[in-house]
Amino acid sequence: MADSELTAKLQRRQECLEVEGTTIVTNNNEAFAEKDTVENANSELASKLNRRQNINEGVADASPTTVITNVYTEFKEFSRKQIKEYELMFKKYDVNRDKFICFEELKSMMEKLEAPQTHLALKDMIKEVDEDKDGKINFREFLLIFRKAAEGELDLGSGLSELAKLVEIEVDKVGVGGAKTFFEAKITEISKGNKFEQEIREEQEEKKREADERKVRKQAFKEKQSLFKPQ
Repeated sequence: MADSELTAKLQRRQECLEVEGTTIVTNNNEAFAEKDTVENANSELASKLNRRQNINEGVADASPTTVITNVYTEFKEFSRKQIKEYELMFKKYDVNRDKFICFEELKSMMEKLEAPQTHLALKDMIKEVDEDKDGKINFREFLLIFRKAAEGELDLGSGLSELAKLVEIEVDKVGVGGAKTFFEAKITEISKGNKFEQEIREEQEEKKREADERKVRKQAFKEKQSLFKPQ
């Protein structure tokens, strides 16, 4: 009897709490879940506000947080095969298998590629692609080296430029001694291709000039003809 009366009271209370179609939930489980959600949201907001305050006061670093991305969709200029090859090269020099190339590993890598760098040059190499400011090169940042190289954004003779050259030609297959010769041959091949393209472009421009000249001569001939027509 008491249970039925309690149930009836709760039902009436629930009906009274309905405001414009929105019902305040009286179920304990749902109420606790809602409370947890609100507390989590408040905690996250408080954390963000606290971090912002620390940044403003110079206590915390405002560096961007690490964002996990899919390299296959981000680096669309590279084929899956190319990315796999870069990954194998990256893993080869990631000696401690922590998915980063640190300063010492980069130093060892450049020495093995017979392109040793100074301490300052190595720091500059990391700094140029270290977007998350952790002082190391992750695989995504490793791929940035080859994107920058392809887009001509690396200074010739810089450490990253040398690294891109040597890795690109797969040093293990060609041999370090043949790397320079191979790369120079590749430049020559590209230059020949560019020269051929230039010749085609010049030929097309010459044809266009000839067409324009014929058009001008034809127009001049028509104008002369009109002078002899009876008025």
